[in-house]
Amino acid sequence: MIRFECDYGEGAHPRILERLASTNDEQTPGYGEDVFCARAAALIKGACAAEGADVHFLVGGTQTNLTVIGAALKPHQGVITAASGHIEEHETGAIEAVGHKVLALESPDGKITGSQVDRLCRAHHGDPNHEHRVQPGMVYISHPSENGTVYTKQELVALREACDNWGIPLYMDGARMGYGLAAAKSRAASGQSAGEELALPDIAALCDAFYIGGTKVGALCGEALVIASEGLKKDFRYHIKQRGAMLAKGRMLGIQFEVLFEDGLYMEISEHAVKMADLLRNAFALKGYEFRYDSPTNQVFPILPEDAIHALAEKYAFFEWEGAGEKSGKRWATVRLCTSWATREEHIRQLTDDIAKL
Repeated sequence: MIRFECDYGEGAHPRILERLASTNDEQTPGYGEDVFCARAAALIKGACAAEGADVHFLVGGTQTNLTVIGAALKPHQGVITAASGHIEEHETGAIEAVGHKVLALESPDGKITGSQVDRLCRAHHGDPNHEHRVQPGMVYISHPSENGTVYTKQELVALREACDNWGIPLYMDGARMGYGLAAAKSRAASGQSAGEELALPDIAALCDAFYIGGTKVGALCGEALVIASEGLKKDFRYHIKQRGAMLAKGRMLGIQFEVLFEDGLYMEISEHAVKMADLLRNAFALKGYEFRYDSPTNQVFPILPEDAIHALAEKYAFFEWEGAGEKSGKRWATVRLCTSWATREEHIRQLTDDIAKL
């Protein structure tokens, strides 16, 4: 069985494993106060053109989201997100469990807009009984979204302006950020875009906080949180510890991000995943299949008939995303296939050959 359900099915990039092994006997302080974390933080600040930012290494995406949102919100506030947002759909109510409501906005593609944020905040503060309702306290977005769609610079600027108008922070979940950055680079190179692609310095300039995902982009585990907002920086390590997101052997996270960012490996492996996904998209398109979402990233969402799904499932593992009704007496469904930093081209070629035979 060749697996395409997710982008964290493999362990870690070999260069990370080699560095972990070669530094294994070195003694360091714990909890991220080691030379490896310091070097990794400096590399990330440089890549983001944000020397004044704080960088912290946390153990995973859910813990990072919970820690940032919990630190930013007051007890009476909630967090705005898309209805398909990770904190709404895939984190077992972690945010609500600590007392903060998730304020979900409908979205056809997984993204939300500055105008949506403005309308929600305007409706809340314009209600004479607003103090009886949860107050919008911050905005959470994912880049890429859960549906593989990506924000443009113009869209992020609009969100930033809406947040500034209402005095609330903007936070970006970057679990798959590498694949989003690689997709933007690919589209720009092929002339498919209008120059509105997001780069890391844009994200650092427009978000109060964001994290660069490692778990899904070549690391064993861990995320690199970048905090630009002065208001969020103070005492943040207390929040990390209290939420269970601080690793005693913090060096393990620092070493991984040092390897990913010291010579462009993060973008190199992200670009590989997007290239592999493009091969899949082309194969499905050649067969005449449509796609549920316009995802240029490592996630592919073709709409397939039931017999095609069953035929592919004999050799490949993937995720059935949602039903798509009936057509010509057949049940159709959207499926999701994920490539990753470790996807082998021979496996993709095998799959594209089988798609052609459907």
